[in-house]
Amino acid sequence: MANSKIYFAGPLFNYAEKAFNLEVAELLEKHGYCVFLPQRDGIIGADLAGKTEEEINKLIFTKDYDELIASDIVFANLDGRVPDEGTCIEIGIAYAKNKVCYGIKTDTRAIIRGVDLNSMITGCLKKIFKNTDGKKVLEELDAYLSQNTL
Repeated sequence: MANSKIYFAGPLFNYAEKAFNLEVAELLEKHGYCVFLPQRDGIIGADLAGKTEEEINKLIFTKDYDELIASDIVFANLDGRVPDEGTCIEIGIAYAKNKVCYGIKTDTRAIIRGVDLNSMITGCLKKIFKNTDGKKVLEELDAYLSQNTL
C-alpha cells in the first residue's frame, strides 16, 4: 500500500524520542509511505507565539486530529514506562475510525520484565515490532516492509 498516508503517533518531548521517531518515519518514507510526523510536520513554535495555553492546545489538537483522520494507517512509538497518553488516545481514535494501527517498542523497562502493554492498546494494533535494540528493531521493520505492506 505504498503512497498510503501514515500518521506517526508517539512521544516527542526530548531529543532521543524525536531522533528515534524521525528514524522510523524516514524508514517508512523510504518504503513509499507518506508520513505525517507531528514533531516535523505539525504546529511549530512560531505558530504558537503570543497564544494562551487554551489556544495552543486547541491548535495542536485540531491539526493532529485532522491529520489522523486523513491518514490510512497509524504507526505508534510505544516506548516509555507506559506509552505516552496522547499516543494512546491517537491509537484509540484511529481504531474507532477503522484505521490499521501498528506499534514499535524498544523500551527495556517493560519488554524485559514481561510487564508489557495494556490489552486495550494491543487489541488495537495489527502488529508490534519489538526489540530492546533500537537498531535491530529498525532492521526488522525494514525487512518486514521489504516483503509486506502495512
